Amino acid sequence: MDFSGKKVLVTGATRGIGAAIADAFADAGATLILTGTQQDVIDELNAQCSTEREYWCVDFNDRSSLDAFCARLEGIDRLDVCVNNAGINRLNPIDKIDTDDLDAVLDINLRAPFLVSRSVSRLMKRQGSGRIINIASIWSVITKSGRAAYTASKFGLVGMPKTLAADLGGDGILVNAVAPGFIMTDLTTQSLAPEEQQQLSGEVPLGRFGQPEEIAQVVLFLASDLNTYISGQNIVVDGGFTSV
Repeated sequence: MDFSGKKVLVTGATRGIGAAIADAFADAGATLILTGTQQDVIDELNAQCSTEREYWCVDFNDRSSLDAFCARLEGIDRLDVCVNNAGINRLNPIDKIDTDDLDAVLDINLRAPFLVSRSVSRLMKRQGSGRIINIASIWSVITKSGRAAYTASKFGLVGMPKTLAADLGGDGILVNAVAPGFIMTDLTTQSLAPEEQQQLSGEVPLGRFGQPEEIAQVVLFLASDLNTYISGQNIVVDGGFTSV
């Protein structure tokens, strides 16, 4: 999969799955626009990286920051791939969900990808080609107690490509979602004790957590020229967890 000469946007790309996706595209020759929320981290990354990577600071929980980001996007010359990866999670049962938490989850996980997709679709329609990929979750096809806000946002995130595929297919733009299962990231190791990781791994048919790079390879395929007919789909990458 060769992305030489192509420009790729990955949101939430400073760590975890987003960073793995960014690295995979870089290894395949892409020029990258990558986002994060902390200005000091962004400044440090820009100072360290090559000219093929550019980090932009944007807070999707701040509507003025999102609006400025979308306007800046529409001002670039072209964009071949957009990966909407940035997201947050706030766990609480429905009767205890704080309204501010609900607003943050929906703004970051759903509203921002929607508006970013609107902006990049305008670029891609002018080009007559493009790929948009939303990073969802297994909680977009199943759910669990305490995840009402998160699940609502992720179900929306996989619903969006179904209509965008219809809206944009005639312009050569393919739109899909990828739903990771349990992936071994820094956040996973921080939030789950070793015994919890072992228990969950035992519930996955493959007997282990996935690696961020395994999600990145699926994203690369969907974004590549090898994908010519997959659009409007949610590709679940979970080692079989949601099938048992």
